Amino acid sequence: MSRIQSCLEALRADGRKALIPYVTAGDPEPGMTLPLMHSLVEAGADIIELGVPFSDPMADGPVIQLAMERALAHKVSLTQVLDMVRAFRRDDDRTPVVLMGYLNPVERMGYEHFAREAAAAGVDGVLTVDLPPEEADEVIGFFKQNALDCIFLLSPTTTLERARSICERASGYIYYVSLKGVTGSSALNVTEVAAKLDQLRTVTDLPIGVGFGIRDGETAAAVAEVADGVVVGSVLVNKIAEYVEQPAQGREAVATIIREMRSAMDRR
Repeated sequence: MSRIQSCLEALRADGRKALIPYVTAGDPEPGMTLPLMHSLVEAGADIIELGVPFSDPMADGPVIQLAMERALAHKVSLTQVLDMVRAFRRDDDRTPVVLMGYLNPVERMGYEHFAREAAAAGVDGVLTVDLPPEEADEVIGFFKQNALDCIFLLSPTTTLERARSICERASGYIYYVSLKGVTGSSALNVTEVAAKLDQLRTVTDLPIGVGFGIRDGETAAAVAEVADGVVVGSVLVNKIAEYVEQPAQGREAVATIIREMRSAMDRR
């Protein structure tokens, strides 16, 4: 059983929902990523989504775009991101880590080579935003050979027929994008999210995490009522940006947000 599956099943057995924070690897500088990952876990994170820096993050809003620019200013590469995960695994062999990013760095490394290296580093899943599911069979094959979950995005405009096709290729969990737009969008409507998740559950048994628009404990708890997991990114990355010159303070500020969300989700 994969770390992701084991984590989500244990949470379900306890009647709890997964809290899945996203941070960009190498932001604000490479040396802060490892302590930040450990701080997230200590604050209550169940799964970590670690962003791979890329120069053209088309699905992301300005907050995460700037985070990637900060990481790229330090020349953080996919190889270095894998090294960060490898270092994380020296002290934490339990918390699942999902790499989230874009296809170009993976394609450049080579799908098979990337899959082997990611698995060896301790990565559990990969979410490649711009990989069309219909063109993913080769990649999925390499991932399966190396026990990596292939996580896909679904959106409010995804038809049920297409969702079924995507879910048949997916493993680990589904990431449902709650809003039309880029990361950092607002105006989350939980009632609409709940209705869409009800539809999606007719075509998949995979757990569904919901992201975009989650900014505090209140919204995290509301989404936890209807989803299997809550994915939070921009509010954390924005807090890191506020403390670029004081990264240790930024790490604690991010941990405070996660603790608030964890507490709110568990009280729901």
